[in-house]
Amino acid sequence: MKILVCISKTPDTTAKITFTDNNTKFNEQGIQFIINPSDEWYALVRALELKEKSGGTVTLISVGGAAYDPVIRKALALGAEDAVRINADSSDSYFVALQIAGFAKDGGYDLIMTGKETIDYNGAGVGGMIAGIMGLPFISLATKLETDGKGEAEFHREIEGGEEICAVKLPVVISCTKGMAEQRIPNMRGIMAARTKPLKVVEPVEAEKLTEIISFELPEAKTGIKTIEADNVEELVRLLHEEAKVI
Repeated sequence: MKILVCISKTPDTTAKITFTDNNTKFNEQGIQFIINPSDEWYALVRALELKEKSGGTVTLISVGGAAYDPVIRKALALGAEDAVRINADSSDSYFVALQIAGFAKDGGYDLIMTGKETIDYNGAGVGGMIAGIMGLPFISLATKLETDGKGEAEFHREIEGGEEICAVKLPVVISCTKGMAEQRIPNMRGIMAARTKPLKVVEPVEAEKLTEIISFELPEAKTGIKTIEADNVEELVRLLHEEAKVI
């Protein structure tokens, strides 16, 4: 089984976020980047589990500049065989999907896996766009994945009031969410091996970017809190009504 896992770099959740160029660009100066958590914890780890169970290969793919390379190496340390970086800016979801689909179309991949969404842009659109461009079925927000080794896979995903189980023939594109797998920590052997694993850099195909970032804004600073004595119910009700305006 050939599996292609899409990964992205995102700022560490503890990073202090600022913007440059009149608030049109994210300021990467001094930022610690990590593998996007849902790409790593759910999509990549489950792909590795499937490989270990049934054999095959796992390839990583990213769209971005050279700053992506350290993050890709961290992902390779978990156990993927090789990686591809498409050398282009990754701010437009459709452009990213088009680049990945262009690379994957002749690769013979049985599964193309993404995380639920990135924690910086929260778009959750790349997986569906890849499937649409390639003419493949798409399963979103899957919590469980099993393959039968005969060209078919079964997915579980949560729906309102219960769980949905889908059967689909491969190849397929899937976005993965909580429940798909548990986080892994790379061992020293994996970290050392990742330094020499193939990381192929390819140039992007020509494509128009359909969106542009006009500006970023930080959320308003949080105000202080007020504490109320447990037996002072009247004051609590007054504050909720007059200041918080929630009742």
